[in-house]
Amino acid sequence: MIQFEHVNFQYADSDAGVTDICLHVRKGECVVLTGPSGNGKTTLIRLVNGLAPAFYMGRFSGRLRIDGKDRSDEPLWERGKTVGSVFQDPGSQFFSSEMPGEVAFSCENYGFPHKKIVLQTDAAIRKFHLEHLRIRPLDVLSSGEKQRTAVASIYALNPPVYVCDEPTANLDGKGIEELREVLQSLKQEGCTLLIAEHRLYWLMDLADRFVYIRDGAVQWERTPEQMRCLPSETLEQLELRAVRQYRSTRLSPPIGIGTPILSLRGLSCKRRNHTIWENLDLAAWSGQIIAITGYNGAGKTTLAKIVAGLERPSKGGIFLHSRKASPAQRRKSCWYSSNDTGAQFFTNSVTEELLLGVSRTEERLEKARNLLKKFGLYPHKDAHPAILSGGQKQRLSIACGLLSGRNILLLDEPTSGLDGGNMRKIASALKEAAAEGKTILVITHDEELIRACCDFCWELSG
Repeated sequence: MIQFEHVNFQYADSDAGVTDICLHVRKGECVVLTGPSGNGKTTLIRLVNGLAPAFYMGRFSGRLRIDGKDRSDEPLWERGKTVGSVFQDPGSQFFSSEMPGEVAFSCENYGFPHKKIVLQTDAAIRKFHLEHLRIRPLDVLSSGEKQRTAVASIYALNPPVYVCDEPTANLDGKGIEELREVLQSLKQEGCTLLIAEHRLYWLMDLADRFVYIRDGAVQWERTPEQMRCLPSETLEQLELRAVRQYRSTRLSPPIGIGTPILSLRGLSCKRRNHTIWENLDLAAWSGQIIAITGYNGAGKTTLAKIVAGLERPSKGGIFLHSRKASPAQRRKSCWYSSNDTGAQFFTNSVTEELLLGVSRTEERLEKARNLLKKFGLYPHKDAHPAILSGGQKQRLSIACGLLSGRNILLLDEPTSGLDGGNMRKIASALKEAAAEGKTILVITHDEELIRACCDFCWELSG
């Protein structure tokens, strides 16, 4: 179904790309691309769906066949009839403000007759159990609901091939299971699946093969059975995630000494006449790493933005060192790292971004260099942040927070889309920052990260 024959691609604005890719994905097969961040997985996805070189320009050579046809020079609009794409952030591919319109969009875009559009849209909505979301705006849906909507919009067009790029990066456990069931259903219908993913455990009963990509090339292929036999030390050496699901114990809060750095008292939040959560109380002390967990849509990101002084609560107070703090005061004390890292960079280079707003003492400059090296960003120190991979942007955002000098770090899904090696680097860096006295709140669904560095979990139930 998908055949790479000695395919090479190098981006026009960087040295990144893939080299001599020979890979055959058969009809009805599910193949998972895995390996360290920034090594070519997303590039292969872009080549299949046509975004490279149509949108991500560069030098292409070799032959790419899809469904038996040479697609190397095929127009992007034509490729979309054959290949449906599911991205890490489903919101980036939405064109409508409400769910039925979004599901119908692809069929409308290709000029299907009205009756056919209605039939295929309704079938897709039923297929993915979205009936209860018909009257809700897309912007209020949870990450899992948005992801199912994205898949349904593709399903309505009925392409034979689906490519997915880190589709579980922002999903909770329930959302991941729902997505697995959806993809399993597509596979049973004979669809071909190509998935770039770091989280491996949820794919062990879905994938036919795992293909390890490193340095822009295929290094090896393994079956799920062979992956399960890999010892944890080997997984760490390969910078891979666990192949079995972690269920971390709910860590008990340690007893704080002295005055809490941060206190939430009776905090409530309402949006559009809807209560997101109410009467929250939380205390955090210097040196603690607190995991804030909960289902998609529980209001975790909203809470982080309120604490950081970027949004206002409906009632209640936020205290720093036992004194009620205004939004302006909180903005001076808190660093917020968004789960949408592409929206928070302002300069023209990685180094300038890291040093933005901080005094350039020799000590700071040395710490900046060490952070870039620790997070594998030093080779990109002069690059524009926009050309970094999703995982690289995430690491840059965290490095900016660690260098900012602020005592409270609020990190929203800091390891979404990260490989095992970089997840462990982030965990190590956060433990070092906590040892220096910083207070860190981590919004996450990543059980591996929780086990690696968090002191306790605080579940937000909405």
